[in-house]
Amino acid sequence: MAFRNVAMRVLLLLAVVSATYAAKGKAEKESADGPAASGPGGEYDIAKLGAKPDGTTDCTEALEEAWASACGSTGNPTIIIPEGDFLTGALNFTGPCKGDGLTIKLEGNLLASNDLAKFKSNWIEIMRVKKLSITGKGNIDGQGKAVWTKNSCQKNYNCKILPNSLVLDFCDDVLIEGISIINSKFFHMNIFQCNGVTVKEVKVTAPGDSPNTDGIHMGDSSNVSIIDTTIGVGDDCISMGPGTTKVNISGVTCGPGHGISIGSLGRYKDEKDVTDITVKNCVLKGSSNGLRIKSYEDAKSPLIASKITYENIKMEDSGNPIIIDQKYCPNKLCTSKGDADRVTVKDVSFKNITGTSSTPEAVSLLCSEKKPCEGITMSDVKIEYSGTNNKTMAVCTHAKVTATGVDKANTCAA
Repeated sequence: MAFRNVAMRVLLLLAVVSATYAAKGKAEKESADGPAASGPGGEYDIAKLGAKPDGTTDCTEALEEAWASACGSTGNPTIIIPEGDFLTGALNFTGPCKGDGLTIKLEGNLLASNDLAKFKSNWIEIMRVKKLSITGKGNIDGQGKAVWTKNSCQKNYNCKILPNSLVLDFCDDVLIEGISIINSKFFHMNIFQCNGVTVKEVKVTAPGDSPNTDGIHMGDSSNVSIIDTTIGVGDDCISMGPGTTKVNISGVTCGPGHGISIGSLGRYKDEKDVTDITVKNCVLKGSSNGLRIKSYEDAKSPLIASKITYENIKMEDSGNPIIIDQKYCPNKLCTSKGDADRVTVKDVSFKNITGTSSTPEAVSLLCSEKKPCEGITMSDVKIEYSGTNNKTMAVCTHAKVTATGVDKANTCAA
């Protein structure tokens, strides 16, 4: 009996010791691998998941692990990208996520690999996520300079597209605030089939001669706001493609770049209308175009651009400050001479547009004979050519314009 009691005590002691060592081993493993966030709404620091902030070690796996953990968590989880330089290949962040909202806190710098074999299409692609915030003071750096020479899109319609830096697909209720997106290989930000996206106090920069580096492009999206943001790139600062509705752009500084554009429209079949666009309180500095609406003269299907308001815009030596171009044909690659015009531009208002133009043509309304521009109103438009070898002028074809308080040199009203 005594022997049995001793044996039972020994077995019990062994069980306790075994459980203690198992718990210790699990804790050590979690410490080595990066501790899981404790409870709902935890934090996932990529450095604790193995990411090295040296700018040369591939950190793709750590970022994808952080996303998988955060997206699968309840509550309000946060992915932390701390100070340092983190190199990655393609990142695919796919939802839907389980929590009430997910935050990516960007305090360091994400660097895109220049090994193009690492990208099937885009660099950072976020898909089917609701209530997402990307905030901080860090950079999303596409490191595009090393590959811009491989861009052939200026010569070839069917060119190979280089990776866009930040892509939002089918996302709702998104806030992007405070970060910088720089030197993208192609577009800096692309918003597709999203609803409720706010871009606030963001800086988007690339050299003025960098090819196809649009700042923010959107298409088939609604309720998009771009506020107090600075953009200087090699293509459109902001471009609103087909299917874009209910957009508010305010407090944006654009330049260098190709301006704030609607379009191009009509390149593909069955594109959707663009409507309810407001651009207010913006400054365009040295951009090659100002406020631009552009559609292909060989548009594939009918569509309408309407209910567009531009108000309180200052031009600082911008080319073509106000331009509607229904004969848009980059690099002379169009297949029609305009006999297939299918894009209608109507109900466009220009209010209090002032400043200087680097081109004599301060206003260019180059509309289609078959689809004239209708309902164009201009009030308090005062733009002067900054050069000395010509005079300020307005060039208009097939445009129905009502003007009040507009300098004679800026009007083409009958």
